[in-house]
Amino acid sequence: MEWNDETIARLRELWAEGLSTAEIGRRMSVSKNAVVGKAHRLNLPPRPSPIRRDGISVATRPGPPRRVTGPTLPPLSAAVNAPAAPAPAPQAQRAAPPTARPAPVRAVPYASSRMSTCCWPIGEPGTRSFRFCDADATHGKPYCGEHASLAYVRVRDRRDEAAA
Repeated sequence: MEWNDETIARLRELWAEGLSTAEIGRRMSVSKNAVVGKAHRLNLPPRPSPIRRDGISVATRPGPPRRVTGPTLPPLSAAVNAPAAPAPAPQAQRAAPPTARPAPVRAVPYASSRMSTCCWPIGEPGTRSFRFCDADATHGKPYCGEHASLAYVRVRDRRDEAAA
């Protein structure tokens, strides 16, 4: 959109009426952001925040009661200034009957169970033939010697390529 004298005058007029930037954009067939940007460049007075109007926040503004979905806590000032509630009287505790505990199961993480075998994937994932190479892994690497030679390729130095 090209801002000419007529459109700028119309923007100033709608701005002075107190319309929202979205409404001004709809009436002028431009985006809300175009209105905001041009108003900023024209140094028009800022719009009042939709969150706070006339010094009253939306949360304290009178209106229909809000729906509370969870437990509510008293305001912090009330909790700080409130006298301490007396501790509840101890009740007689019944001894729970002893229960037999099952023997602990030793869980072996997946990663440590595959530490000694090659982790090179073979086949297409998601098919029945997909598997991992079962050869012994090279010490300190997740692959066997053959697959490590494929996985770890020495990077050529650019100077070597330039010399050739």
